[in-house]
Amino acid sequence: MIVLGIESTCDETACSLVKNGKEILSNVVASQHDIHELYGGVFPVLAIRRHVDAIIPVIDEAVKTANIKLEAVDLIAVARGPGLIGALLVGLNAAKTLAFALQKPLIGVNHIEAHIYAALMSQDAQPSFPCIGVILSGAHTSILYINEIGDYELISQTVDDAIGEAFDKVAKVMGISYPGGPKIEALAKKGNPFRYAFKTGHVKKRPMDFSFSGIKTGVLYAVKGQNGLLDNKDTLLESDKSNIAASFQRIVFEDVIKKTLKAAAERDCKSIIFGGGVTNNSRLKEMFTEQAVNYTLCWPSFGLSLDNAAMIAGLGFHQYKKRGASDDLFLQPQTRIHF
Repeated sequence: MIVLGIESTCDETACSLVKNGKEILSNVVASQHDIHELYGGVFPVLAIRRHVDAIIPVIDEAVKTANIKLEAVDLIAVARGPGLIGALLVGLNAAKTLAFALQKPLIGVNHIEAHIYAALMSQDAQPSFPCIGVILSGAHTSILYINEIGDYELISQTVDDAIGEAFDKVAKVMGISYPGGPKIEALAKKGNPFRYAFKTGHVKKRPMDFSFSGIKTGVLYAVKGQNGLLDNKDTLLESDKSNIAASFQRIVFEDVIKKTLKAAAERDCKSIIFGGGVTNNSRLKEMFTEQAVNYTLCWPSFGLSLDNAAMIAGLGFHQYKKRGASDDLFLQPQTRIHF
């Protein structure tokens, strides 16, 4: 079965063709970093306009790269959420149009669930189920109990900033352009991770949940002073930015690792599956490898960790096989989806 997948949840317009849920025939992604770098984060209206401009060329390129005809596609899969409502509508309407014109079935896919499936696409051997899933991206931070593909229980999530969002905001405080995650990682390699005693937040009565807004404020004070403001021009010396980056990164990763391993131990899971762009961070992988010696760790490959359509097409294949039925053309986007 050849599945055409479409992804447009935030600031990437993507299309991919995947065979039997695993073999990637093409995976085209049009990024918008050049636009949003000016604003230090995603500007929703501009993101939607770029999706409108990019969606047809991206689909055309994906089909051309796969070297197949549209008529050979068996299923259309599309990210239905969560995400920006206008951005979702662009991808969803494109998918509906293709499904109607080609008379092919349509399946709506949960973008967060697809991030977990991206790691499974990257493995030759599948991990043992049940297992723990960890989503670490610019918009999501969650720990899941995974009984099998399509069967999940939410263990914990962030109550404010997602981890990738925290990286971007910390970068902005230090005068580093968007996207900040890779640049913070590079700075941290040159810094002392114990120089600053930052703290992540503790959520009352929900100790497994995450809170990263407080550590972001701690970085602001370290950079600008206790009475400093974001637009204050009196910034920290360049030589100490690496220490702040390293300390921030260590603390947030320790929080994620501690809660992930606690969830795995409590549920007697031996495998941990990761998804989302923050999983590209080399120090995160090193810390997990050092501390999770008794677990099988499944990481997505670089091309599948950021937002992409291959993970949408891959998961769509399994969902359609399991359900055996198409979504109708009245399928609506969902800005939030709860497990």
